[in-house]
Amino acid sequence: MSAPVLSIIILAVMFLLATVLPLNMGALAFVGAFLLGSVVLGMSTNDILANFPGGLFLTIVGVTYLFAIAQNNGTIDLLVRGAVRLVGSKVALIPWVMFAITAVITAVGALSPAAVAIIAPIALSFAAKHKINPLMMGMMVVHGAQAGGFSPIAVYGVTVNSIIAKTELDANPMAIFLASFLFNLAIALVLFVVLGGGKLLSTPGGRFVEQAAEKRMSVSVGARAAGVTLQGSGSDISAAGVSAKGTSGGSGASPAALPAGAGAPPAGGARASMPQLITILGLIALAVISLGFKVDVGFVSITIAIVLALVSPAAQKGAVNKISWSTVLLICGMLTFVGVLEEAGTIAFVSGGVAELGMPLLAALLICYIGAIVSAFASSTAILAALIPLAVPFLATGEVGAVGVIAALAVASTIVDVSPFSTNGALVLANAPEDVDKDRFYKQILAYSGVVVAFGPAIAWLVMVVPRWM
Repeated sequence: MSAPVLSIIILAVMFLLATVLPLNMGALAFVGAFLLGSVVLGMSTNDILANFPGGLFLTIVGVTYLFAIAQNNGTIDLLVRGAVRLVGSKVALIPWVMFAITAVITAVGALSPAAVAIIAPIALSFAAKHKINPLMMGMMVVHGAQAGGFSPIAVYGVTVNSIIAKTELDANPMAIFLASFLFNLAIALVLFVVLGGGKLLSTPGGRFVEQAAEKRMSVSVGARAAGVTLQGSGSDISAAGVSAKGTSGGSGASPAALPAGAGAPPAGGARASMPQLITILGLIALAVISLGFKVDVGFVSITIAIVLALVSPAAQKGAVNKISWSTVLLICGMLTFVGVLEEAGTIAFVSGGVAELGMPLLAALLICYIGAIVSAFASSTAILAALIPLAVPFLATGEVGAVGVIAALAVASTIVDVSPFSTNGALVLANAPEDVDKDRFYKQILAYSGVVVAFGPAIAWLVMVVPRWM
C-alpha cells in the first residue's frame, strides 16, 4: 500500500474516532503524524516537529487569553448592555443586536463556541420574554459568530490565512472575511423574515429590555469577581450564594458589597470601570496595530492581555484556564499532521485525483460539500486545516479562482455549525427557554441544519466560485 493511500486511511480513521468517541482530534493527529512520519516515512521526530505551527499556537493562546480577561472583568457584558440600550423600544432589533455583538466578539479573536456560550443564554431569555421565535434568535447568534469568525485576527481567519501564506496562492484575507460576513448576514435576513421578524416591528419593548440587560450584567460581573458560579441564563441569571436581587446566601456577597476594583459595575450599572475602559482600548489597539501596522497578532494580543492583567489582577484570575487548550491542541495537531501528509505526497496525490475529474467547477463543489458534511458532525477548524492544504495544488493550476474556492469552502464548513451535533447548535439547544418543548426545538434545529447542509455549500459555490470561473 502506498504512503498517500495509507495516510488517507489514517486521516479517515482519525475523523471517525473523533466523531464517535470523546477524543480530541488534535491528539489523534499528533499520534498519526508520529506513526506515519516515523514508521512509514522514516522521518526523525525533529523533522516531524518542524511542521508544528508555532506562530499560530501563540496567536490562539494570545487572543483567547485576552478574551478571557475581557470576559472576567465584565467588558463583554458591558458591550452587550450598551448595545441593548440602543434598541430602546424596538424589540425587532434585539435579534440583530445579538447577531452584531456575537460577530464583534468573534471578530476580535474569541472562539465561536465561546461567543455563542456567552450570548445564547441572554438572547434566548429575551426571546422568551418578548415572544420572539427561539429558533430565529438562536440561529441569529450562531450565524453572528460565524459572520465575524474569518476576520484577519479571528481564530478561523488566522488558521486559513496562515495556511495560504505558506503557498504561492494569492492571499486576500479581507475577501474571505467579507464573504463569510455577507453570506451569514444574508442567511440571518432570511431567517428574520421567515420566522416572524415582520411581526416584531410593531411590538413595543421599552425600558424592560434595558433593565434586563443591566440586571444580568450586575449579577454576572459581581459573581465572577466574587469567584462564584453562575446559574441560570439571561435576565433571570443568579449565582450560587448571590441572588439576582443582590441578597447574599451563606458566605456569598451581593455585587454592591464587593470590594472596589474587583470588577463589579458602578451603582446603576451605567458607567464602565477603569479596567473595562482599558480593555476596550486594548481591543481597539489590537485591531489597529495588527491590521494597520501588520504586527504579529499573537505577540500583540498576549502583550495587551498582560497589560490588562497588571491593571486588574483580580480579573485575570483563572483566565489562563479559560484559554481554549482543546482548540490549541486540535489546530496544532492537525497542521503538524498535514505537514507530514505533504511529506508523504498525499496532497499532490489527492489534488491530482481532483484535477483528473476534468471539471474544475464540479471539483470545487465536491470539496465544499465534503467540508460541510464532515463539519456538521466534527470540528470546523479541523476540516479547514485538512481540506485547504489538500486543495492547494488543485487551486494552483489556476483553472478556478483560488480565493473564491477557499472563501466558499470556509463558508460551507462553518455555516453548518448550526447542527445540533456541533458545539454551537448544542449550546442553543441547551439554552432553550423553559416554556419551549426541547424535543420539538431539537427537531426544528435539526431540520434547519439539514436545509443548510443541503443548500448552503451549493449557494456558496454558485456565488463565490462560478462567477470567477466565467
